[in-house]
Amino acid sequence: MIIAPSILTADFCEIGKIIDEAVEAGIKWIHLDIMDGNWVINKTITFGPSMIKSIRKRVGDDIRIDCHLMITNAEETWKQFADAGVDLIIVHIEAVQNMHLLIDNIKQSGKKCGIVFNPSTPVSDVLPYLEKIDLVLVMSVVPGKGGQSFMPEVENKVRVLRKRIDAQNSTNGNKTQIMIDGGIKANNISLVNEWGVDVSVIGSGLINSEGSLLENLDKINDALAN
Repeated sequence: MIIAPSILTADFCEIGKIIDEAVEAGIKWIHLDIMDGNWVINKTITFGPSMIKSIRKRVGDDIRIDCHLMITNAEETWKQFADAGVDLIIVHIEAVQNMHLLIDNIKQSGKKCGIVFNPSTPVSDVLPYLEKIDLVLVMSVVPGKGGQSFMPEVENKVRVLRKRIDAQNSTNGNKTQIMIDGGIKANNISLVNEWGVDVSVIGSGLINSEGSLLENLDKINDALAN
């Protein structure tokens, strides 16, 4: 199980320090939630390419950075995020008109491409794209607001994806990963691991006032080990 911290719940004045703590704790993947104040339910604006450039400069090239684009115009703006230094661009199936073309454009730029879908979106909408993408992100909360409660009813979606991807891997060697995002903490990390998730995005479960990032990461790793 790969743990990818989300900095959405962090004090933005302390982001550099928090990212340093994550890297020092052995984290190899950082997840960035990009919101345009329009597409997400709570109309939040987060950050853009300028901050991504700063984060890339701070962590160097050894840390994987993805961006989860919760925006209305990913088809027109994705390249800004690619040029800012992300490794993987994740786009919402609900917000893209021509997904095949967008996937092709992102891949041709040399970046990896992922698709994300909301809890209310059927998993069948994503299956036609699995062979073309590097990652599929299952939202286990409604996107747009940190600190929501985990929705265990997404289990079937994860298991359907796991079965399809494993069959796909056996025939063409593709290594599409399954990521989950929303309400993941020490008390449910082993559950999603058992479902077959490869990468868990964790925000408030890592970055909160109850303990340091390292202390919270230790609790998560202990839960995975038991």
